Amino acid sequence: MDVLAEVLRVSGARGALGVRLKAGGSWGLRLDSSPGAALHVVSRGTMWLHVPAEKPLQVRAGDAVLVSPGTAHGIAGSADATMGSCDRAAAARAFGDGRALRLGSAPVLTEVIVLRYEQDPEVHTPVLTSLAQPMHVTARENAQLGRTVELLAAELAQPQIGTTAAVNSIVDLLLVQFVRAWLARNPQEQAGSWLGAMRDPVVREALTCVHARPERPWTTETLAAATNVSRATLSRHFRSALGQTPGAYVTQWRIDLACVRLRDTEEPVESISGAVGYASPHAFSRAFRRARGTSPGEYRSRLRK
Repeated sequence: MDVLAEVLRVSGARGALGVRLKAGGSWGLRLDSSPGAALHVVSRGTMWLHVPAEKPLQVRAGDAVLVSPGTAHGIAGSADATMGSCDRAAAARAFGDGRALRLGSAPVLTEVIVLRYEQDPEVHTPVLTSLAQPMHVTARENAQLGRTVELLAAELAQPQIGTTAAVNSIVDLLLVQFVRAWLARNPQEQAGSWLGAMRDPVVREALTCVHARPERPWTTETLAAATNVSRATLSRHFRSALGQTPGAYVTQWRIDLACVRLRDTEEPVESISGAVGYASPHAFSRAFRRARGTSPGEYRSRLRK
C-alpha cells in the first residue's frame, strides 16, 4: 500500500490553481494568510519571497516555494520591494477567464503561477504541515520538479481540450514532487513529523499495516509482531519519529476516518464503529468523545446544520 497516497486521499489534500502573474519593473504583492498552503511556481525570471522575520528568499525560473498554511507573506521583484495589497477583483477576473494578472510595468520579466493546497479540516493527521516553512525547491535540486513546472506552464500558455483535467493532475503531482524533495533533505528538519516518519522503515511498515487494515484490533504488540520487531523497539521508533505511541496514532487515524464517514455518508454509527476498528459502538463513542469532545451523533448533526 502507498501510505502517502492513502493519507492524501483521506485528508483531501488537493491543489487548486490560483492565478498566473506576469510582472516587470518594480512590483510587490502582499498576500494574506489562508487556511491552505500556498505554492508559488516561477516559470520565467526571478521572484523574491518575503515572510515576516525571515530573510527574503530568491526564487528563480524552474523553482518553486511552498508556504505553510496560515502564513502571511509577500512576493516581489526584488529583495527590498514595497508590498502592495492584492487587487481581489482583478485576481478574480484573471482566475475566471484564465488570463494572467499583470503587475508592475512592461516589459514582462517574471512569470509566476500561484497555487493553493487545502486539507480537510476534519482530518488531524498532518501532511502539509509537516513541510518546512517556507520550503524552496530548485530546478537544479530536483529535475523532475523542473520538468513538471515546464509542463504546467505549457498547458496554461496554450489551453486546449482537456487542459483543466491536465492542470488539476499536474498541480497534485507538484505536491508529490515537493514531498519527495523534502524527504531527500537533511533528516534533522524532519524529526517528529508525519512525512519524516516515512524514512524510518520500522514505522513505515507499521503505518502500512494500520492504513491497509484500520479495522483490525491493532495494539502495540500485534503491530510489533506484524513488523517483526519487539514491542519496545516499535514504541521507541514511534516516539522518535512521530512523538507519540503506536496506540495513539492508531486512534488518531481511526477517528480521522470516522469523521469523514460521519460527515460524508449516511452509514449508521454502529457500522462506522466496526469499519474503523472498534469492537462496539460504546467503545467507539468513548474514544470519539475523547478525541473530538463530542459524541459521533452530535458531531454529525453539527456538521450538517
